[in-house]
Amino acid sequence: MRVALGVEYCGTAFHGWQSQPGGETVQDALEKALASICGQPVSVICAGRTDAGVHGTNQVVHFDAPVERPVTAWVRGVNAHLPETVAVRWAQPVSDEFHARFSARGRRYRYLLLNRPQRPGLWQGRLGWFHLPLDLAAMQDAAGRLLGEHDFSAFRAAGCQAKTPVKTMWRADVRQFGNLFVFDFEASAFLHHMVRNLVGSLVYVGKANQSPAWIDALLQARDRTQSAPTFSPDGLYFRGPIYEPHWDLPDPDDDFLDGVFK
Repeated sequence: MRVALGVEYCGTAFHGWQSQPGGETVQDALEKALASICGQPVSVICAGRTDAGVHGTNQVVHFDAPVERPVTAWVRGVNAHLPETVAVRWAQPVSDEFHARFSARGRRYRYLLLNRPQRPGLWQGRLGWFHLPLDLAAMQDAAGRLLGEHDFSAFRAAGCQAKTPVKTMWRADVRQFGNLFVFDFEASAFLHHMVRNLVGSLVYVGKANQSPAWIDALLQARDRTQSAPTFSPDGLYFRGPIYEPHWDLPDPDDDFLDGVFK
């Protein structure tokens, strides 16, 4: 039986999502917990791998369960074996045709940026930080230029293994709640470090190092060396994949990150 799970996690203490020999990744923690419920090793496939320090609010995985268990076992049972910073939010049986990665038609990310002279203390590791004042209107103008289909090579990490840098951006906006800036991106797919590179370039615009039109020039140049440095992973949240309705999967996109700061 194939099962899909929705998982949230704080990535601060992990070396990213993907399993590593040292076992200090989110995937390692989840597979160990699942093995405790199944009584044998279990491998999971995720919708989108995240880097060290990046968080997830609705990472979706699937696995082929070697034993039958009630749905509650895949949630409460697995959670009992997970570290405190990882939790299964939901579980649902799916058909064998479902694939957490390849069935997704898009993905969503959010970046939370604290904009004040002092670095964060209470929210250390969960917010990005920039100390100089930022111009919201300029960043909104710049973000709007990212919409549509583009070659995003200027925002692509050197080691990116994606087959093509051409992606379609459906949402790219910036909002402000006091001294917190919220960047939201939705696209058909993302390149390695793409969101962190986009945020870094939008911050360059926000601090008046560049005009909003600079984003157009970067997209046309397709040269990573011309855009801003990669921003910190601390404030980046993978909000999960986007699936077609016929898969009928839960979508707990409750915007709780907005509510915390309003």
